Amino acid sequence: MSTWEKIKRSQIYRSVFRHGYKDTKPNRMHQIVSNVFLHLHPTSVWRHATDIRFTWGMGGITFLLFIVLTVTGVILMFYYRPTAEYAYADIKYLEHDVPFGMFLRNMHRWAAHLMVITVWLHMLRVFLTGSYKPPREFNWVVGVMLLVLTLLLSFTGYLLPWDQLAMWAITVGTNMARATPFLGHEGPFGTELGMKADNDIRFLLLGGTQVGPPALLRFYVLHCIALPLLAVAFMIVHFWRVRKDGGISRPPEHE
Repeated sequence: MSTWEKIKRSQIYRSVFRHGYKDTKPNRMHQIVSNVFLHLHPTSVWRHATDIRFTWGMGGITFLLFIVLTVTGVILMFYYRPTAEYAYADIKYLEHDVPFGMFLRNMHRWAAHLMVITVWLHMLRVFLTGSYKPPREFNWVVGVMLLVLTLLLSFTGYLLPWDQLAMWAITVGTNMARATPFLGHEGPFGTELGMKADNDIRFLLLGGTQVGPPALLRFYVLHCIALPLLAVAFMIVHFWRVRKDGGISRPPEHE
């Protein structure tokens, strides 16, 4: 008996890969659901559910881009310090001194732009094909939340280079928060609720009344910890609901 056969017959291996069924369709389904890795995939897929002319593949591409952003973002964190003193210098060091640093940063940047585009295209496809209708209406709401989180991830990441473009882009963006109904001191009913420049939603975002070091730290924490964790949680629910709702939506004549 070869070493590989001995490994496959060991209790440790069989506790992870619980195969051993004859090669029939029902048994292949058992193999999938009893495997710690394979069970993440559906045991069967409707033939027309993967029609690229119907799905566009935007959901899968978006998830792939999120993985790319996670991997490149974690690597970038090794070379970046979220302080006003070092942030811009660290970006320049990454671009000009770290091997493949420019490639790494551009991969992260362009993947972020592409993810925003693919999320919008995915939502457009779901809307045009009526895939938000029962029984998938709850998953549509989850998808809208993921769209908002994607835009917030893009927005918070914009400040991290700490250059003039980032400073003024975030200044303009957060200035719009002043007009938020109820929460902004310039928005409807904001004054009546006691909102001022030093206690409204803009102040909460920036940690002050202007874009400064506190804003950089807050945006870094949101971009690297809070928002990604929320996005992962909603993705888990999103993928689970796809399975529970009968798989990927398909053309009406095949429902």
